[in-house]
Amino acid sequence: MRALLDTHSFLWFIAGSNRLSVNARQLMADFENELVLSIASLWEIAIKVSLGKLDLREPFEELFPRQIQEHEIETLRITFPHLSRLLNLPLHHRDPFDRLIIAQGLEEGIPIITTDPAFSDYPVTTIW
Repeated sequence: MRALLDTHSFLWFIAGSNRLSVNARQLMADFENELVLSIASLWEIAIKVSLGKLDLREPFEELFPRQIQEHEIETLRITFPHLSRLLNLPLHHRDPFDRLIIAQGLEEGIPIITTDPAFSDYPVTTIW
């Protein structure tokens, strides 16, 4: 199964947090599944770190490349089709990073691992 990680799901997974559901953790830990992380998530994390809203246990430039490689996570770049899909999304969710992740999930045709209830306002499949 191919699945797109919401930012919080990725952060909780690499931190070993018990905030992840058992289902999400099992799916993410199974190397048979293809995990995808949007560049938008890394951008969101970098912004939150720079604003002091997120503390990391290691430097950004060391932690994330290593975790992405270790867990065999594919990074998903932002393409014009993703942005076109974003332009046509209703404004149910105001967070620009989440809206882009939703657009990418829709455009790529893949479910999103998230606990965010606002994602259900869109015709995207979520896993939790």
